[in-house]
Amino acid sequence: MSFRKRVHSFRYAFQGLSDLIRSQPNARIHVLVAAAVTALGCWYRISRLEWAAIIISIALVLAMEAVNTALEYLTDLVSPEYHPLAGKAKDAAAAAVLLSAMGAVIVGLVIFIPHFFF
Repeated sequence: MSFRKRVHSFRYAFQGLSDLIRSQPNARIHVLVAAAVTALGCWYRISRLEWAAIIISIALVLAMEAVNTALEYLTDLVSPEYHPLAGKAKDAAAAAVLLSAMGAVIVGLVIFIPHFFF
């Protein structure tokens, strides 16, 4: 694949990221929480390993939000009328976001509770 096609693929990915942030209120919430957690990490000078866990958690939640949004767009395209299976697909994708967010909260608690109380 040519270098120009590679550059275009990144442009499309950044367009998708921009659309995600502009169109999805939950994605904006995730970004704000990520910024707050990043500030806390800087404030408490968390370790490199703790940073790695935080970065992976943030990336996972945002990636799940992007996949959920893509699945919602695709489902709306192929099934503009209500269909129970379309609803189940959307619910399962939303559950993936919820599970990743819950995991990120647990990672945050494990990392930050000792800094708050000890």
